Amino acid sequence: MATETKVFEYAVRDNGGKIVKGRIEASSQAAVVTRLRTMGMAPISLNEVSTGGLQTEIKIPGMSDRITLKDLAILSRQLSTMIDSGLSILRALSILADQTESKPLAKVVAQVRSDVETGIALSVALQKHPAVFPPLMVNMIKAGEVGGFLDRVLVSIAENFESEVKLRGKVKSAMTYPVVVFIIAILAVVGMLLFIVPIFANMFANLGGTLPLPTQILVVLSEWMKIGGPIILVGLVLFAVWWSKNKHKQSVREKVDPWKLRAPIFGKLFQKIAVARFSRNFGTMIHAGVPILQALNIVGATSGNIVIERATRDIQESVRSGESLTGPLSQHSVFPAMVVQMMAVGEDTGALDTMLAKIADFYDQEVEATTEQLTAMIEPIMIAVLGGIVGTMIIALYLPIFNIFELIG
Repeated sequence: MATETKVFEYAVRDNGGKIVKGRIEASSQAAVVTRLRTMGMAPISLNEVSTGGLQTEIKIPGMSDRITLKDLAILSRQLSTMIDSGLSILRALSILADQTESKPLAKVVAQVRSDVETGIALSVALQKHPAVFPPLMVNMIKAGEVGGFLDRVLVSIAENFESEVKLRGKVKSAMTYPVVVFIIAILAVVGMLLFIVPIFANMFANLGGTLPLPTQILVVLSEWMKIGGPIILVGLVLFAVWWSKNKHKQSVREKVDPWKLRAPIFGKLFQKIAVARFSRNFGTMIHAGVPILQALNIVGATSGNIVIERATRDIQESVRSGESLTGPLSQHSVFPAMVVQMMAVGEDTGALDTMLAKIADFYDQEVEATTEQLTAMIEPIMIAVLGGIVGTMIIALYLPIFNIFELIG
């Protein structure tokens, strides 16, 4: 359970004799005094500040309290720079708690700083916040503490997270256009069925006669949409709520994750993303000195695809029994032959981390090229589909007008 933090208002005298005032978050007054003295300040006064009433921070659920991977990348790089410059971990964490732009992360860093003050290791303090700091980061920092190269490990973590953020950005940019066009198409169709088609339907009813088949279908769809539209909308909302709660369940992932890799058009993209993420995380942890079995366990859990998890479990069993690391990979189609061969060479030469880094870089470039190809291919298709749907509906509406004199007669 996370330590509760309080806000204290202080007045201190710095090394130059100047009085400085400010606010700071900590678990107790003693922790504040210790922190200020560590920073070379002489406390004069210290009072706890109430954060209730009008001073209560307004939070937007799911937004204001969100800590992103980019925030962690910036935190890791800043912490590495300060440690490499000779600052103590306590001093560095104090500075980060005050200067980190993400307020939720700043609060967590303040809690971590308070825990480190009590004498526990940084990795143990981070492990108390599993929702913020992923296992990959915690275990790499633990390896850095043991090996005495914490600053280099933090740089590796920052580079890993930055690459992951860049990868996600590429995928989002590729998906944004088709999703937006698809939503516009749906809104256009629904809007025409609910508001425009009924007007024409009333006009045709007054004229009498038999409507052309396309127009009849359009009128029926319009009538059905008035009843079925709200049902579909409620169903989509319920499915979205269910999906947000169940998408990480093993039973759901067993069915969805393999389908992602076999999906038409996007299946190859999902495969390249999975391989790039696996290679980058695995290589980064091996380079940081994390034991291979422990690294495989973490890589499998953070891969985001159950097919990769199965492969890592097979690799773990192979390593435990003293066999080759790359032997089981050839049995899993998610790993191309090139990846298996490069990892085998890296294992034989003792440069597995280097080979994994090269694989990750290669598939990062493949993801970028694939997303550009998909975007170039999807744009004209979506435009044609949108134009075809709207155009067909307009033609169906105006077909009776071509026979308007027959309907009047």
